[in-house]
Amino acid sequence: MRGSRDPFVHEIIRFSLSCRGLTLIMQVLFNLLIPDHTADAFSPPRPPPSSLGDHIAELLLRGLGRWDAEHFLFIAEHGYVYEHNMAFFPLLPMVITGLAQGPLLPLAGVLTLRSRLLLSSALLNCACSTLAAVSLYLLGCVTLQSRRTAFLAALLFCMSPISIFMTVAYSESLFALATFSGLWHLQKNRLLAGSVLLSLATAARSNGLVNAGFLIHSGMKVFLQQSGCCRPLMKRLCGILLMILPFAVFQGYSYYRFCFPSYGEGHLPEELIQLAKDKGYRVRGEPIPAWCSYHFPLVYSHIQSEYWGVGLFRYFQLRQLPNFFLATPVIFLGICATFKYISSNMELCSTLGLWDVRKKDSYGFYGPRVFVYVAQLSFLAAFGALCMHVQVVTRLLFSSCPVLFWFCSHIIEENEPWIWGLQRNKEASNPAMRLLRAWDSLRTRTRILLGYFLGYWVIGTALHVNFLPWT
Repeated sequence: MRGSRDPFVHEIIRFSLSCRGLTLIMQVLFNLLIPDHTADAFSPPRPPPSSLGDHIAELLLRGLGRWDAEHFLFIAEHGYVYEHNMAFFPLLPMVITGLAQGPLLPLAGVLTLRSRLLLSSALLNCACSTLAAVSLYLLGCVTLQSRRTAFLAALLFCMSPISIFMTVAYSESLFALATFSGLWHLQKNRLLAGSVLLSLATAARSNGLVNAGFLIHSGMKVFLQQSGCCRPLMKRLCGILLMILPFAVFQGYSYYRFCFPSYGEGHLPEELIQLAKDKGYRVRGEPIPAWCSYHFPLVYSHIQSEYWGVGLFRYFQLRQLPNFFLATPVIFLGICATFKYISSNMELCSTLGLWDVRKKDSYGFYGPRVFVYVAQLSFLAAFGALCMHVQVVTRLLFSSCPVLFWFCSHIIEENEPWIWGLQRNKEASNPAMRLLRAWDSLRTRTRILLGYFLGYWVIGTALHVNFLPWT
């Protein structure tokens, strides 16, 4: 990754590692101070810590294995045993298993595999979230043509409302890194590198499929502006197929695993079989699941509907009102960003960004290159609010949509133009820290925005690591 001599990159790395370290410290303290809630969550059997090293790892890192993290850690240790495990894509389990069984294998004498998996997930996510912040900065420099706005956006990413999810054993950090770096390569017209990275994003999370829209849009633009030029279209088609490939391969693996009873490795451990009986989990074997006979036997859509009740308007229930309140800030931010961009680019948006429109301000948040990112944000926000568990929307959007951070950076720069002072462009003093130190003098909108980022960071950490409803 380029930019090693850029002082902004150095500051982003330093600030990101500081934020991840602070999150790790907070999760330890909150785990010690707040009793764990007894949640109805996936909780497979595992032996208690057997050595001093395991006791230390459990004390320092147990908050990293809550909610969905338990699925990822279970898959990394045992493989895809239960049908509902197939909702969790394989890239994160594969990587943390590789780290635990590779570089961390010398610790096997003092740490069990479970402890090494927790440690590897912490190290991996600290590295990936830091590189994701750098990738967001580089992507912003190319897209916005403004290093300052891109720099502040990357710093906001480091202290985002989903900071806890960027630290625990979730796939958000890995996904954000693959997505932001892949989009940066696409902006630099490096189609192969960008497509490979975005295919890794699909291997980490299913919503990586949405990234194919970037190549579809650029392909339509090439088709309309360069009639008869087939080679660029074929390159983009190959890139789209490459992004879809991990999803298709994983669905094929799921089909052969659960629809062919004879497929798979040997006998399962007795305790895992007993857990399946107690909880009603489906394992491979007879009877064959009904989804195997569908015209399109996709286990992912079956699991989302059958196990978690995902579907259009299915989450619109009175008892889910608190979760809608939790998602309201990010949805409101998305609506504001979309409305402001469209109202300032009516001509561009009327052509769906497919034709170049001359405009005086061709840089910053309102630049023409930002259109496709606004479209991505609008689609994901609408889909998340209408079809998904709405409490997931916050981490979905903040790990997928760079335009959210660009919009927040733009708003802060409008409200607080003094943050850059008389600095030269190449200086890298941290504007995020300057804002926090000048809290009392900030405008109300800035304080609300920063309060949202910091509040969700701290409160979310306290709730998540104690199995309270922050998933």
